[in-house]
Amino acid sequence: MEIDVFKAGLLFVAGLASGWINVMAGGGSILAVPVMVFLGLPGPVANGTNRIGIIAQNIAAVTGFFRKGFSDFKLSASLAACAAFGAFFGANVGVRLEGVWFERTLALIMVGVLIIMMTGAGQKRAPAEGKAKNLLLGHLLFVGAGFWGGFIQIGVGLIQIPILNRVMGLDLVRANMHKVFVALVFSVVALAVFAAQVEIEWGLGVALGLGYAAGGWLGANAAVTRGEDLIKKVFYLALAAMAVKLMFF
Repeated sequence: MEIDVFKAGLLFVAGLASGWINVMAGGGSILAVPVMVFLGLPGPVANGTNRIGIIAQNIAAVTGFFRKGFSDFKLSASLAACAAFGAFFGANVGVRLEGVWFERTLALIMVGVLIIMMTGAGQKRAPAEGKAKNLLLGHLLFVGAGFWGGFIQIGVGLIQIPILNRVMGLDLVRANMHKVFVALVFSVVALAVFAAQVEIEWGLGVALGLGYAAGGWLGANAAVTRGEDLIKKVFYLALAAMAVKLMFF
């Protein structure tokens, strides 16, 4: 398998930034997928290949939470089963979305995710050590979250967090703990669906995955946050420009 070194290097950098963003704010795939589209990958291929990076990042994240003493695999597994069911159907829709419709859908999603990220919608403080509540509703909503994750992935963390935090009453640390486990499981399902129907760029996906994992590790272990506000502002402007480019040019 021949790998374009320039593309692999660029995707490593995109993965690095995306992994960092996922840890610091969420929505990192909003950067990685458009980069792949701009490099010439068809929409479904970019959509599927991105799952390799997501899987790598979430393996690292689940391991990190476990080592720090945060785990509740029983609840994580039941939520993941619901999300995986939804992801199977979502991925089968996503694999058929290509061309100009993929780009326009992607642009609209980017705008929506940007608004959520900038306003911090869906987050509130919950008591530490809080017990999960509204379990039935929470599990049903995770079927929908899984569908979205299978369909496009972008912004799915910004859907999971409000369910875990607002509906189920978990504090944000434990919400993130469950989020990464669930995303790991449904991303495996989504990748399998995409791989069965499109030519996944495995080599580029590995480069992207290495970047995602490194970025996630750096974000999780960052001790210096000076300049974060400026970084976010530049990030928002860059994404707005990408959305305009996808929609109109």
